[in-house]
Amino acid sequence: MLKRKIEDTLKAWKEEAGHKPLVVKGCRQCGKTFSVRKFAKDNYANTVYLNFIEEPHYMLAFEGSKKVDDITMNITAMMPDAVFEEGKTCLVLDEVQDCPAARSALKFFQIDGRYDVIATGSLLGVKGYGEGKGYSSVPVGYETHLNMYPLDFEEFLWACGMTQEIISRIRACLDTEQPVPEALHQRFRQLLLQYTVVGGMPDIVSLFVDSRDMGKVLAGQRSIVASYEEDMIKYAPDRDKPRIRECFESIPRQLGKENKKFQYSLIRKGAKASQYAGSIQWIEDAGIVCRCRNLNITELPLDGNAMEDVFKMYMVDTGLFISMLEDGTQFDILQGKLYGYKGAIFENLIADIFAKMGRRLYYFRKDSGLEVDFVMRYQGECVLVEVKAQSGNVKSSKTILAHPEKYHVNRLVKLGDYNVCRQEKMLVLPLYMAFLLREL
Repeated sequence: MLKRKIEDTLKAWKEEAGHKPLVVKGCRQCGKTFSVRKFAKDNYANTVYLNFIEEPHYMLAFEGSKKVDDITMNITAMMPDAVFEEGKTCLVLDEVQDCPAARSALKFFQIDGRYDVIATGSLLGVKGYGEGKGYSSVPVGYETHLNMYPLDFEEFLWACGMTQEIISRIRACLDTEQPVPEALHQRFRQLLLQYTVVGGMPDIVSLFVDSRDMGKVLAGQRSIVASYEEDMIKYAPDRDKPRIRECFESIPRQLGKENKKFQYSLIRKGAKASQYAGSIQWIEDAGIVCRCRNLNITELPLDGNAMEDVFKMYMVDTGLFISMLEDGTQFDILQGKLYGYKGAIFENLIADIFAKMGRRLYYFRKDSGLEVDFVMRYQGECVLVEVKAQSGNVKSSKTILAHPEKYHVNRLVKLGDYNVCRQEKMLVLPLYMAFLLREL
């Protein structure tokens, strides 16, 4: 059974006085249902579980009156075994995006206060979802939102048997800026390459841990990608369906360029932002991709200096990204044979790691040629982050560091196939340490 960080987050939510109904969002198949049901089973005397896709007739329980007693009466009429006890029952509303009336009812459960409610949804808020379903207003102020992602690298390490004690030893090397002992260094290098090709979708990680069959892993990943494409056809507005899929399928080409800025012309010749901006937003809102926005200047606050219309696009899950490439790519990565495309692969890997921390992504590029892969807030400062799969210079970053009066930056983190060392203002770290750069 996979250990997930969301378990601690759910416990903290339950222990908070006067907590509101919780809405857990995330891409399809990232583990929302399993984690929420496990939490409810472990922490409540009674769990009442409704899945509006598998059992659409449950929607009838929320029609008409929004009084909590009327809703629970309807549910128990449909589910005689359901038990509602004040302070002891958790109502789980799975795939709540398919039942707008249930989403609206969260307000009344919050006001009533007798039962805890957790709703999950994969396409909450995406453009076009709910059209024709009589979608009513979201109960603003009456619910708490929680974003869930596929397994991050640390959760993958747990799944592969790495203990917290071992991970703490790696963290200590970062804190003291001392090299990681060679045996641990080689093991973590290997685990990072495995994470690069496997990613963090729970079913895929379990398949990998249990079988180590990369053929089955790839087939499972491509099945998930196909399900995403089916969602685009099924749920997106009719006018946007082909454009959404075209945007999604262009991601490997976008990242293969030296300048990885998202270019509409790579989607289709003559394509314009006015035609495809909404399609990109749809994919992002579905939790499949994340944008990395260019900065006007390397200065805090980063969000205030970001350009909304100049960005790179990464897959949220690195394993799914690799599965979109041709057969044999998994083997090449595991063997370290990456050739010219290695920059795209390892940039997406670091984007995956940072995004699953909840970080918003930024980079810096100027027409003069200055370019830095990522820029982040770390330990209260604006810090440059360069990603180098094997070797590579950091000329742009050094230029920026040489002019702190202009760029307001004094620190650089270089991530690559190295061990830990310090070179003046540059801290060199192995790629696998990226998940430890949490301190804002």
